[in-house]
Amino acid sequence: MKYRTLGRTGIQVSPYALGTMMFGAMGNKDHDESVRIIHRALDAGINFVDTADVYSGGESEVIVGKALAGRRDDVVLASKANFPMTDDPNHRGNSRRWLVKAVEDSLRRLQTDHLDLFQIHRPDPTVDIEETLSALSDLIHSGKVRTIGTSTFPASEIVEAQWVAERRGLERFRTEQPPYSIVNRIIEREVLPVTQRYGMGTLVWSPLAQGLLTGRIRRGQQNATHRSASMPVHFDHDGKLDVVEQLVPLAKEAGLPMTHLAMAFAVAHPGVTSALIGPRTMDQLDDLLAGAEVTLTDELLDRIDRIAPPGTEAGPNNVAYTPPALLDPTLRRRPTPERSAA
Repeated sequence: MKYRTLGRTGIQVSPYALGTMMFGAMGNKDHDESVRIIHRALDAGINFVDTADVYSGGESEVIVGKALAGRRDDVVLASKANFPMTDDPNHRGNSRRWLVKAVEDSLRRLQTDHLDLFQIHRPDPTVDIEETLSALSDLIHSGKVRTIGTSTFPASEIVEAQWVAERRGLERFRTEQPPYSIVNRIIEREVLPVTQRYGMGTLVWSPLAQGLLTGRIRRGQQNATHRSASMPVHFDHDGKLDVVEQLVPLAKEAGLPMTHLAMAFAVAHPGVTSALIGPRTMDQLDDLLAGAEVTLTDELLDRIDRIAPPGTEAGPNNVAYTPPALLDPTLRRRPTPERSAA
């Protein structure tokens, strides 16, 4: 496997990174099998493992900690924090109070003394970015974190964080982890140009579009085993399935499984460092590993562009970040006397 430099950090990482969201109660509940899957990925040359405190309430981190026993020094280990871990309103977000505790908790579950990469899982509009960067800088200086990054941040907030870090002499974000796939190319408009401009590594998640780009989900078919079936509120399939129906014959003509076509597309962009794979079973991992060396010709990429134009999305990715003003009507409306009285 040919390794790539993670932005300007000097850290070498594999073009496929192992995402661990599906290990634990959210996916594969068998710890021993999950450990074997992680070992299989490492043996195949994947050296980047990405987890988060919220995955199965910390269970994923526990599994990863078991799997990395005796192999920790050979792995670039990343985790994330932001989402609620309990009902306590202070056990979430991007405050110094929470991030310091979140790192300590993750280190304990992972059975390690440091994270190679610690990422802010989503923006937090209630916290000044200087507060967050100050806390992260102290974590780096303490040796508990080697470098820091973001996940699913808008381009404007990435730029603001870079400016604040420079003005205040704080550590700056070195990576971003956005969603990216053939059916969701919106980051090509602003996020990828910004990360390239600032020399950030980009680790894309959901390159298979929550399983839609496996080719197993087709228009007019129901598949109760598909991951999105239990979470319909998060998925708008209509536009995406229009794209899938055009990609299936294209992949067949190219002699490629749909999964290999989708993964090769995700890592072909010069602004993308690695694409996260999230297998739940050994068979899923083996299928993805079999396509690790696939590269797409310019002619094939041009044909994909005609099906799913650059910078577009075939349907919204509703598990990504949505600004508060789009969720709360009161943030979009000036107060009026009538409304105030109501």
